[in-house]
Amino acid sequence: MTDRKLTPVVDGYTYLEGPRWHDGRLWMSDFYSHQVVAVSPDGKTELIATVPQQPSGLGWLPDGTLLVVSMRDRKLMRLENGNLVEHADLSATTGGHINDMVVDSQGRAYVGDFGFDLMGGAPFRTTNITRVDPDGTVTVAAEDLMFPNGTVITPDGRTMIVDETFGNRVSAFDIHDDGTLGPRRDWANFGPMPDTDNVNDLVAASSVGPDGNCLDAEGAIWIADAIYQRCMRVAEGGEILDEISTGDEGVFACMLGGDDGRDLYLCVAPNFDETERTSTRLGRLVKTTVDVPHAGTP
Repeated sequence: MTDRKLTPVVDGYTYLEGPRWHDGRLWMSDFYSHQVVAVSPDGKTELIATVPQQPSGLGWLPDGTLLVVSMRDRKLMRLENGNLVEHADLSATTGGHINDMVVDSQGRAYVGDFGFDLMGGAPFRTTNITRVDPDGTVTVAAEDLMFPNGTVITPDGRTMIVDETFGNRVSAFDIHDDGTLGPRRDWANFGPMPDTDNVNDLVAASSVGPDGNCLDAEGAIWIADAIYQRCMRVAEGGEILDEISTGDEGVFACMLGGDDGRDLYLCVAPNFDETERTSTRLGRLVKTTVDVPHAGTP
């Protein structure tokens, strides 16, 4: 495991997620303060939007319009003239809070969801990735995923790579010209999982809890491991190329950014327990420097 210094950037948040490097700043969502913020490299922050039903995934349409996931009401929102307006309602295609998202170069948003009431202790269920076209049309793009989470698109726009947090794996899909996805295939598989709907048993069987991710110029992805307090650099096939420990803090999202794309930002917090994170301000953003720069989308 690489011993890298993690430099604090900002703190005092509840639970940071969905980091995106855009226009020279890192944009991210803070779940329980309901804020979307942008942070400059020197730590100066700007409030971009307030999302009453809890923000998560972020992305941009080709004209620069910001899209924001509104988790609890399962809507994708669009920021226009400082106001959030509904872009699409995903309640018919999702089975729980909607969550992470990637928006491709044509403005098609691919959105994952929990699939079940995670925080309420409900039994685990697989779920979908939903595609939202630029005109707001909603379509199921992929099915039977084990909590789809961090999602990236390769620089050629032809492959989508998706973390499955309770699946102990990372999946890949070919992206067709019309935005449909080909069959799921393993991009990295860290071991078989039991046939169970008990979340605790799934966690115990996992060697990795893939949460947020980002892609680098050598085709590897950095994965925020939500179970084992580390951020891992993984090659296609599953070889772990590098690991960065976050000590006694969990890491739930990551993004490469900075002027040269080599700053690795990590969203850390003590855990992902909703009750604890709602009532405290222990979420923070840290960063370190890596050798291989960012590539792909986001």
